[in-house]
Order: sequence, then structure tokens, then C-alpha cells
Amino acid sequence: MQFYRAALPLPSQTLNYLAGVLRHHRHAIRSTPRRLSPARQALLVLIHLRKGETFAEIAAGFDIGTATARRYVREAITLLARRSPRLDQAIRTAEQAGHAFVVLDGTLIPIDRVAADRPYYSGKHKQHGMNI
Repeated sequence: MQFYRAALPLPSQTLNYLAGVLRHHRHAIRSTPRRLSPARQALLVLIHLRKGETFAEIAAGFDIGTATARRYVREAITLLARRSPRLDQAIRTAEQAGHAFVVLDGTLIPIDRVAADRPYYSGKHKQHGMNI
């Protein structure tokens, strides 16, 4: 297996914020010592989210198992999701700020469709799917 170094185009405040969230969570649940520190776990998660590295690739890069990498990413995403406002709160805030509309970002969920169903084809992802 070959390893490489890569730059992550994100401000250090983002890494520090996520590391702090993870550190606080570990302290709250009285976690036993883990293979990666909160800062290294935050870096692993941000690499996965920003660069789209697979769990196998980031696991190899951080010398941990694939299941551990997946668990670390899932844990961080869950913690970040808890801190985000609910949809109704976000819409209320946008309404109070006088915004005429809000743009929601989603993800493409792959679906099983035949090639004739062009409305469901994503050229960006080169597959059929629906934006959720």
C-alpha cells in the first residue's frame, strides 16, 4: 500500500471546533482512551467529508481499522447534527431575517431506474438518483 500526504483546504478553526466537540463528548461519556486523539479524529472526519476519501483509504492513512474509521466518522457527524438547527428553526430564522427563499443542499440517493428515465439521471454523479 502506498501512502501520500495531502493538503486539506479548510481553516484551522474548523479542525479546532470539531476537535473540541469530540473532546467534550468523550469527556461527557467518560470514554476510555482511543487509538486517535480528538484532533486526529477530527482530521480524519474532515478528510472524509471534504475530499471524499473512502473509509479504507483513511483507515490506512491513520493506521486504524476500516470499521473504526467508519465509527469515528459516524460519531462526529452525529455530534455535528445535534448542534445544527432543525429545519423549522432555520426557516423561521431566515424568515425573520427577511430572506425571500432558502436553498437547501441535499445528497443524491442512488435509485434503480432504466436509462429511459432521463429526469432521474444525474450527469454529475453519472448515475440515476433522486436529490434528497
